Parts: sequence; structure tokens; C-alpha cells
Amino acid sequence: MKSVAIIGASLAGLSAARALRDQGFDGNVTIIGGEPHRPYDRPPLSKEFLAGDMDEDELRLEDDDEDLEAHWFLGVRAVRLDPLGQRIELSDGSELTADGVVIATGAAARWLPGAQHTEGTHVLRTLDDAYALRAELRPGSRLVIIGAGFIGAEVASTASKLGLDVTLVEAAPTPLSLQVGQHVGARLAAMHAEHGTTLHLGVGVVGLTGSDRVTGVELADGRRLPADVVVMGIGAVPEIEWLAGSGIALGDGIICDSGGASSIPSVVAVGDCAAWFDPLSRAHERIEHWAGAVERPNTAIATLLAGGTHAGGPPPQPYFWSNQYGSRIQFAGSIRADDEVTIEEGEKGFLAVYYRQGSPVAVLGLDQVREFTHIRHQLVRELADIHLGGEVW
Repeated sequence: MKSVAIIGASLAGLSAARALRDQGFDGNVTIIGGEPHRPYDRPPLSKEFLAGDMDEDELRLEDDDEDLEAHWFLGVRAVRLDPLGQRIELSDGSELTADGVVIATGAAARWLPGAQHTEGTHVLRTLDDAYALRAELRPGSRLVIIGAGFIGAEVASTASKLGLDVTLVEAAPTPLSLQVGQHVGARLAAMHAEHGTTLHLGVGVVGLTGSDRVTGVELADGRRLPADVVVMGIGAVPEIEWLAGSGIALGDGIICDSGGASSIPSVVAVGDCAAWFDPLSRAHERIEHWAGAVERPNTAIATLLAGGTHAGGPPPQPYFWSNQYGSRIQFAGSIRADDEVTIEEGEKGFLAVYYRQGSPVAVLGLDQVREFTHIRHQLVRELADIHLGGEVW
């Protein structure tokens, strides 16, 4: 292998380029990015950057003296991949070839139908999204956030700090019910309420009011919430539509084994667009978190340089953190609806441990860093034992 193309100039794409050089690859590296920006850190977009406490230069992911000897193509997207012919077509009409391909195209934020062209409506996925939203977060404005996932919850926390009147709408019974379960989700809902955020849980949104500019949000139960600004945090769609016809197996993301290999050995996938096989859940899952974009490219590059064969350990365990209202939330592992959960109160915050057939499979800590880390290490050992069974797909 003499050349590798990385499609996606994100954290995952940059991590893949670093892994190539760290693992001794001295061939040609090309990095293609749909945004005009060099790689930047996304987590602060909903927190410090949105609040105006951080500027764009502080988001840069590259070190000042870092030189990956890569060829950069920014502001241009890959529109077609012929992996057998090792050819990539770009949106500007140009083409390039590579012996190996790393796909790190990420995911695109979902919009409510028709909302994208209404002033005052926002999603938060990119740096440009953050600039647009930040300009509208004025003290006293009425902000309605649709979706109480990580983005929605963090924007609520930031906007509350900035003095906005914040309302959070969630169709599920609690915030983050799929990710952390309803019992723990109820504890997170209480945290929002304690800090003055108004919650409407268990109710969907049927549409927005206003013509040129949004004036409110219509709920499924007939209520209307007045709004000066609306943020949609209703999930993201993997950027994989351009791979149709490539021969690569697709589902909710690019279907990969536990080493990041796609159905074509010369192509691996990392980041939000990749659905890796998880030996613990025995399912292909997309992990849309910062830690995965940093850790998993090391495994995927080793797989790519080995000809598509994964001979290492289990994939890094799903892990995320979130800062809300001055508290730190950490979560590791993956859960099912029927997992048992125990909650241990701390002097501040709490620790929740999830069990499946008597064994811990996940842990969440709210301001419980030391206790959380101890349980997380236990989960890593558990996952390693399962991986010894040889399950990679």
C-alpha cells in the first residue's frame, strides 16, 4: 500500500492520519474535507464556544509544529467511490486514486421538515452552525430546544447561563432515555428543572409557527410554545448516501467488523458514519462520541495496513462525557432496556451501574469521577474477556 485517502477532515479523519504516521506508513496521504475549515474540536461548540468563552483558534486540533506530510483538499466532498478501481470522484469534478481508503465523513444533523429555510431555526453540528446560533442567543429571548439528547441538553445549559428563557421538549419520557435509561434520565430531568429550564417530556412536535421567521413550536397535544429561537437536537444521519453503488455494505452507517474493516478490505470507516460490531451487544453500532473518534482510528488503521484483517483486541468501549449546569456527566458501556440499574448517592451527584445477568455492562457518574473510573476499568476487562471468543462481525 503506497497511498491512502482519508475522506473527512474531522477529528476522526485527523486521528486516522496521525495513526498512519505513528504506525510507520510513509506513503502518500490525502485528506478530503467537505468544510473549508481545518480540523476543529466539536464538543465546545455547544458549551464554551457557544457561550463566547472560546474563540475559533482555540478549537484547532492540529499542533502548531505538526506536519503529517498530507495533501489537503478542503471545501470539496467525495461524491462517488469505486473501491475496486481505487478511484474517488470529488464534487468539483476532479478525481484521485488511492490504494486504501479511510471513510470519516461523519453525520449530518436532522432538521424538522421545512424548518431549514425559516429564520430563527438552528441545528448545531458544525462551526458555521455555532456561529449562526451564537449570534441569536440574547438574554431574555425565548429559546425552545427540540430534543433532550446531548446537544439539546448542553445548549439548554449554555443558554440558561446566558440568561435566556429556555424550554426543552422531548418525545421520550425522560432526557437521554435510550442512552441511559428512564430511571437515570429522570434524575437528569430534575437537574434541568433545578436550574430553571422548563421541560415538556413525553410529547412530540408537529411543526413550527411563523412564516419568514419562527414564532413558536406546535406540540402533538395541541399546545403552542412561543419562541424567538428554536434549536433542533433530534439526532443525526450518517453521511453515506454517496456510497450507493460502491459495493460497500451499508445500514445505519457503514457496516464494519470490530476492527473497522468494511465489506471491502481496502476500505475502513471511523467516526460517526461507521457502525462497528460490538462483541458485548452483538450488534453493529454507531458511536457518535469524541473518544471514539480519537481511539478507534488507531485500530482501523492497523486493520487497513494488515490488508483488512483485524487481529487486535476488542474495539474501544463506548465512552462519553457532558458538562451541564456546572456538573460533569460521564458514561461508559452500552445498555439495553431490560438491564438492571443501581444508584449510589454521593456527597454531590450519584453513580449508576447497569447490570446484565449479574455482570456490569455500563456505568454513569454525575460528579463521581474517581468512582466512575474504577467501574469503567472493570468494564474494559469484561469486554476483553468476551472478545477472546473471537467475535469480530
